[in-house]
Amino acid sequence: MPTPLIMKNAEPFYFPGDRIGCLLVHGFTGTPWEMRGLGEYLAEQGHTVLGIRLPGHATRPEDMARMRWWDWLAAVEDGYRLLQNLTDQIYVIGLSMGGILSLTFAARFPVAGVVAMATPHHLPDDPRLRFVRLIALFKPYLPKGDRTWFDMQAAEQHVSYDADPTLSYLQLQALLETMRAGLPQVTAPALLIYSQNDPSVTPQDGHMEAIFAALGSQKKDKLLVEKSGHILTNDLERERVRARVASFVAENSQGPA
Repeated sequence: MPTPLIMKNAEPFYFPGDRIGCLLVHGFTGTPWEMRGLGEYLAEQGHTVLGIRLPGHATRPEDMARMRWWDWLAAVEDGYRLLQNLTDQIYVIGLSMGGILSLTFAARFPVAGVVAMATPHHLPDDPRLRFVRLIALFKPYLPKGDRTWFDMQAAEQHVSYDADPTLSYLQLQALLETMRAGLPQVTAPALLIYSQNDPSVTPQDGHMEAIFAALGSQKKDKLLVEKSGHILTNDLERERVRARVASFVAENSQGPA
């Protein structure tokens, strides 16, 4: 039997449904598993759902280290083009870096709405970021930071890389710059969701407010939960998060599904 190339339970997913499309985008070093529960929830509402796998993810960390930020953005466009053939309206919904990609994409393509969850506006003020290329020569992979979870059973099921490719931080930095420049061009309805206790992207560092203020959307909303870590799509308040995303889609859908 051949050895699988993709990590177990990390495959992309597709659920056929009505003419409302939901394109789900996972995060940095993450996998489609992060978005699958939300995808199943949206499919239960009758929608057509596609959860993509970003290039270099869910295989080996060294694969990710070779990727550039535009490879990830092109994967979002691939998913969008696929859904265009099946639906009349498309919502782009992302977690963490998936949120960065979703906002960047929404600044360039017509979408019915965009949802960004646990999405950074900037990287931490860490002097090591100026020396990433040098650090990568000695430490090509860095240990992950705080992995706060409120639902430990969900934490045990989480599928992602165990370390971050050091060079990929350069791509994340460049992608963030691109996102920030494009936020005023986002005019579709937008929803931002964050957790008060996210150790990676905390509202206290101004991520949510900075993105919210810069968005060009006339219709925009935000939700702050408390009993979740960074992967708020699957943590303790996942049902509240999923229900809010579904209601956002319902509120902004035009015409018959």
